[in-house]
Order: sequence, then C-alpha cells, then structure tokens
Amino acid sequence: MTHRLFVAIRPPEAIRDALIDLMEGVDNARWQDEDQLHLTLRYVGETDPHTADDLAEALSAIRVEPFELRVSGVDFFERKGIPHTLWAGIAPSEPLQRLQRKVERACTSVGLAPETRKFAPHITMARLNATCGPSAPFLARNTGLSLGPWPVEDYILYESHLRPQGSLYEPIVTYRCKSP
Repeated sequence: MTHRLFVAIRPPEAIRDALIDLMEGVDNARWQDEDQLHLTLRYVGETDPHTADDLAEALSAIRVEPFELRVSGVDFFERKGIPHTLWAGIAPSEPLQRLQRKVERACTSVGLAPETRKFAPHITMARLNATCGPSAPFLARNTGLSLGPWPVEDYILYESHLRPQGSLYEPIVTYRCKSP
C-alpha cells in the first residue's frame, strides 16, 4: 500500500470563501471546492508507509515562527501554450520561502528525490482542459486581487485520494509553527 502525500498551508475560511466567490466565468472549468483550497509547500507523491512515517517525523522537527501571507493576483500555468490551471498568487514572503526550504530538506532527508521545479506559491482555483472557454476575461476581472493578510500558524501533511469527481485531501498531521 502506498500513500499519495503533499505538504501544504490551508488558508483560513475567510480567504477560502473569498476565492470561492470568484470561481465563475470560464466555461467547463473544473473549479476547486472549499476543501481543496491550499498552498502546496511540497508535492511528495506516492510513498511507502515507512517513508511516510519518516517524513511525518522529519516534518515535526521543523522550527519556524508564525508569519503572515497575502493573496496577490491571479494567473495560470500552461503546457505547450495551453492553460491547464488557474490560480491565485501569493505575495512574496521570506518566511514562506524559509518554511518551504525546510520542508524540502525534510523530504530529501528521508530519501525523497529533490524537487526540480521552482517553488511558485499559489492556490489552485480551477483545472482546465481543451474544452474550457477562454480564461482571459476571468484573469482581467481578477488581476488586482488582494486578500489578507492572514496568519500562518501551522502547515499540514495531507494524503490525496483520487476520485472521479476530483481529489479528496485528508489532513494526516498538522504541525504548529513554533520559534526556532
């Protein structure tokens, strides 16, 4: 049996509600539901139970003080010139970068391959495919999006369960931010 894991920050309810309120205007987009909104610090992927346990323990050793984040703007990721993900951006934050680097070190310390993609902090709002309508009106309408700040007091190890109607994210362990 394997576990499909990731480490993330869950925005507070007010931020999630504000993002949900924006989710319209792109035909056939697969909008995220409230339970799916998070800021991924590290996608881990499929791991065996032993590695999952080691990772949970390594993450518990991280020391980082609570900090604040803000949502800033919207954009999309594309593959071969075709948008596949609409997202809300996160304003630059050195404490967030520091936490992400510590999470990455915890992952590699238990034998996981290093992440090769540059960390691009965001909250996924919708998944897109070739049948979706244009996203330009959504982007233009929300380009100046600014939400928060909100306090980040913890980060979470999640397990992702794939389902036809979209992934179900189950919190496994919540880690409190604490002074080094």
